[in-house]
Amino acid sequence: MRWRNFVAVGDSFTEGLDDPYPDGSFRGWADLVAATLAAEAGPDFGYANLAIRGRLFGNIVAEQVPAALEMRPDLVSFAAGGNDVLRRNFDPGALVERFDQVVAEFRATGADVLLFRFADVMSRLPGQRLVAPRVQMLNRAVGETAERHGAMLVDLFADDVFGHPLLWSTDRLHLSAAGHRRVAGRVLATLGVAPDESWLVVPPRPAPTPWLAARGADLRWVGQHFAPWIRRRLTGRSSGDTITAKRPALAPYAQRQPFVD
Repeated sequence: MRWRNFVAVGDSFTEGLDDPYPDGSFRGWADLVAATLAAEAGPDFGYANLAIRGRLFGNIVAEQVPAALEMRPDLVSFAAGGNDVLRRNFDPGALVERFDQVVAEFRATGADVLLFRFADVMSRLPGQRLVAPRVQMLNRAVGETAERHGAMLVDLFADDVFGHPLLWSTDRLHLSAAGHRRVAGRVLATLGVAPDESWLVVPPRPAPTPWLAARGADLRWVGQHFAPWIRRRLTGRSSGDTITAKRPALAPYAQRQPFVD
């Protein structure tokens, strides 16, 4: 095992929404990867997770990146920009340029860097015509940055299994527990570490939903998830306003309470 520690940087994708522990906090792919690496490396393996839901790219770069650089990690994951593509004032040129600079800064410390092409989530959400091209542009830029700086690329967009509805939570935006397990498996495979084989097993597809039931589910989704998101945009609030990082400092990784899916 060549990594003595792992620092995860990002937003809700890396924080672990919607893969809850029994106490209501979130696990997610990064915890699963850390647990696997710690089992390989031993009890001194360090893990920090600085990710906070709702964070925009600029906030991640200003708040999390300097803290991560100070830790001088052997392995760092950097996944950011997903919230920005949903905003009206999205500036792709500025984001891509700064993204490249951040990866260069991490690589200059000698860290191995994990980058992600986002899975296709827009097929289940409104605004596809506007947002889908932005996601494709960001994914393309991430791939180019990975190649330019020798970072490791986890290409979730190319994984058709993420079209499976059971890999997504009821809000249609965040991964489910099964989705996080698959991401963890893909990350570990990219690192050359054998994942738990069950994490990559594709669950059976649910039976087709009758039209009337599907429209009812759409209406419930609007009331429970989309309308609150719109209210936060209109009032300048974020789902992460009162949230702090779940693992703000590098510390030996200890497995959380037993987890039963």
